[in-house]
Amino acid sequence: MSTIPVYQIDAFSDRVFGGNPAAVCPLDNWLDDDLMQAIAEENNLSETAFFVAAENAEIGQFDLRWFTPKAEVDLCGHATLASSYLILSRLNPNLNNISFETKSGQLNVSRDGELLVLDFPARVPAPVSVPDGFADAIGAEPEAFLKSAKNMAVYEDAATVLNIDPDFTYIAGLDGDGLVITAPGDDCDFVSRYFAPHVGINEDPVTGSAHCTSVPYWADRLGKNRLHARQVSERGGELFCELDGDRVRMAGRAVLYMEGVIRLP
Repeated sequence: MSTIPVYQIDAFSDRVFGGNPAAVCPLDNWLDDDLMQAIAEENNLSETAFFVAAENAEIGQFDLRWFTPKAEVDLCGHATLASSYLILSRLNPNLNNISFETKSGQLNVSRDGELLVLDFPARVPAPVSVPDGFADAIGAEPEAFLKSAKNMAVYEDAATVLNIDPDFTYIAGLDGDGLVITAPGDDCDFVSRYFAPHVGINEDPVTGSAHCTSVPYWADRLGKNRLHARQVSERGGELFCELDGDRVRMAGRAVLYMEGVIRLP
């Protein structure tokens, strides 16, 4: 029986039990896809990240993949942050920069004091018609509805976003990658929540990839490129964001919760 290490890290938080928990598994070589999917299902977290050191690992180059309990995804912020935290704090603390090869291309991560900064592609949303039955299923009529890879509904205030109790079956049937709901913040630039029942996550606690869509929208609406964002799920998370051309930079913190080994069949 072989084993692989596993770490559970709370991302976009400076405290255990906050932010978004991700499992991270460093590998010497890739496992079969079915086995990685089974591990992610067993972990039952919104994401399990697997990474393999590239030939230039000593200068911070790795290959990275992400799995929800139901499917592999093409972009994930919090599990990238968690993987970076593990590498920079435990596995190779002499590094200051990491480059991950992923299904969404090259993603770079760098230190900025106590923060780790993710450099992700912007996924600029475009206005579209509100889907039929949306207000009844979500519980409130949005003031705007937009779409890139993800659907995004914009509301008037943070209280509306906090109080929404949506129909997850309806969201799972939407054409696109789940649903972001967002509004101006009271103590930050904007707030959001993200629902992804189509990949087994009714509500994701903190979602870096959702900010690839929400940051371009709010940067344009507010007329500024540096934004302080809060994801107002039950666990909650904080992101310090910047729109730079076709890239979105998201800075956050992470903390180790647990480490152990997985016994492979």
